[in-house]
Amino acid sequence: MPEVAVAGFAQAPNVRETPGTTNGVEMLVPIFAEVFAATGLSKEDIGFWCSGSSDYLAGRAFSFIAAVDAIGAFPPIHESHVEMDAAWALYEAWLKIRMGEVDTALVYGFGKASAGQLRRVLAMQLDPYVVGPLWPDSLAIAGLQARMGLDAGLWSEKDLAEVAVRSRADAAGNPAAQVSGVVGTAELMDAPYVADPLREHDIAPVSDGAAVIVLASAERAKDLVDRPAILTGIEHRVDSPVLGARDLTRSPSTEAAAKALDLDGVELAELHAQFTHQELILRSALGLGADVRINPSGGALTGNPMFSAGLARIGEAAARIHRGEASKAVAHATGGPALQQNLLAVLESR
Repeated sequence: MPEVAVAGFAQAPNVRETPGTTNGVEMLVPIFAEVFAATGLSKEDIGFWCSGSSDYLAGRAFSFIAAVDAIGAFPPIHESHVEMDAAWALYEAWLKIRMGEVDTALVYGFGKASAGQLRRVLAMQLDPYVVGPLWPDSLAIAGLQARMGLDAGLWSEKDLAEVAVRSRADAAGNPAAQVSGVVGTAELMDAPYVADPLREHDIAPVSDGAAVIVLASAERAKDLVDRPAILTGIEHRVDSPVLGARDLTRSPSTEAAAKALDLDGVELAELHAQFTHQELILRSALGLGADVRINPSGGALTGNPMFSAGLARIGEAAARIHRGEASKAVAHATGGPALQQNLLAVLESR
C-alpha cells in the first residue's frame, strides 16, 4: 500500500470569540486558500475531503454540511465527516490513500465554542445513566483527575505551573496562539483556584478556531513540499467511558497505542493536553525522555479550538519536519472525558 505524507498545514488564529457563523465557513476559506497556495493544488486536485466537527457544539443538525460552502458547490466532491476531533477525520483520509482510492485528501476541523456553553456541552460525552444526569462540567472532571494525582504524589502544583510557564513561553513564536508570554511559576501559583486544584493557567482556554491538513501519497507529496512528513504509523485506542472503572492518573489507551508504534528517535511531541496534569500523564504513557521537546507550538494550553486542536497537533509536528527542524515526531489527539480516547501519529522525513 502507498505511504501517506502530510504535504500542507494551516490553521486559523485561536481566539476567544469570532463573529463568524457556527459552520466555520469564515475561518475555513482563508486557510483553504493558504494550503492551496503553499502546495500549488486547487480544489479540483483533491480526491477526498473529510472533516471533524460537532453538531452539539454548533447547536444545529448537519452543521458540517453547511461548512461545505467553504469548498464550493462545483465541481462535485467526494466528502465524509466524523463527529469527533478532525484527527480522526485524518485517520479516515489516511486509509483512503493507503487503499489506493485517491492520492490526495484534504482534512479540516472547526469549532466555535463561544456560541454555547462548551464545558456543559461536553457532559454529553459522559455515561448517560450514572454520570451524565449529574451534569458535571469538564473542569470538575479534570479537577478530580488532577487531585487524584496530587494525592498519589505523582505530581505537585508546582509541576503543573511549570508546564504552563513553558507552554506560554513557546507560544510566543506561534501566531495562532491565543495565550502566550513569559510568566513566572510563583506568579501563576498565587492565582486563585478555578476547579480545585486547577487554576486558570492549568486549563486550556475556550477557543474558536479551525485547522486544515493536505495529505498525499508519498510519491505525490514529493511534488508538493520539499520535505514531506511521512505518516509512518497511526494508532487509536479507547479506555472505558466509566470514570470509576479506570485509574484516571494513567492513560492505558495511550500506552497501548504507543506500544504498537516505533517511537525510537522521536525528537519532539505535540500532545493534545487540555490540562497541565494531562501533559504529565501523556509524557509518562509515551515514555518520553527529557531530550524530547514537548509542544514547541505551545500546545492546547495556549489555544484549544474544539474539534481541530488535535488535528493541529499533527499539523504542527508536520510543519517542524517541513522546515527541517525535526526528522521524527509524534503527535497526539484526544477525545472524551479524562483522556478517554487517544490517537497517536508518527511522522518522519525521508
